Amino acid sequence: MGENLLTLEGVHTHIGAYHILHGVDLAVPRGQLTMLLGRNGAGKTTTLRTIMGLWHASQGRVRFGDQDITALRTPQIAELGIAYVPENMGIFSDLTVKENMLLAARGAKNAQQMDEARLKWIFGLFPAVEKFWNHPAGKLSGGQKQMLAVSRAIVEPRELLIVDEPSKGLAPAIINNMIDAFDQLKKSGVTILLVEQNIHFAQRLGDTVAVMDNGRVVHSGSMAAFSADEQLQQSLLGLAL
Repeated sequence: MGENLLTLEGVHTHIGAYHILHGVDLAVPRGQLTMLLGRNGAGKTTTLRTIMGLWHASQGRVRFGDQDITALRTPQIAELGIAYVPENMGIFSDLTVKENMLLAARGAKNAQQMDEARLKWIFGLFPAVEKFWNHPAGKLSGGQKQMLAVSRAIVEPRELLIVDEPSKGLAPAIINNMIDAFDQLKKSGVTILLVEQNIHFAQRLGDTVAVMDNGRVVHSGSMAAFSADEQLQQSLLGLAL
């Protein structure tokens, strides 16, 4: 399936006295969109937070390209070209959309120093970001906030974009917009890892899929093959695509 940009090997994560991840093996192929699926409580968000160094693996390895990032701190991991959009989106409600974007653009001290061509590209992906540029982020709808969160993550070039449940709570029209945006991001060369609960969203976007249960990856392969196997879907997720 080609070169893997991100690899987890036998990753265990403890949070206090709780053993959450029990030997996660996960491969994210370069240039593809990988969907991480599973029932609630399967360990998906913990896996993302462990990749980002927000929680540290107690055992196993996390590799980004040729580099072992298991013990790195979150800012060091971000500096390598990995962007993370958490489920709560991580935007600053009291700041304007422009100020939120400027905070994420580490190479710019003011809006005039932001990459104009890249901003124009982002506005093409998410027109609402341009429309509400000078509005407080807290006044945006849920879908607009999600667009802003992803825009902040890609305001500078990234090799890997990690997003936790991008379609959660969004209207169908906004979900279609998000699907188009992620498809364009992938075509631009960004490798993407998404956690999703919306199975139809996953089916339309995913190249590869990994399914988690009880803190382990219990299935991995192509999304096309997974989508075609209703018995497998039922056994792993309790539903059919």
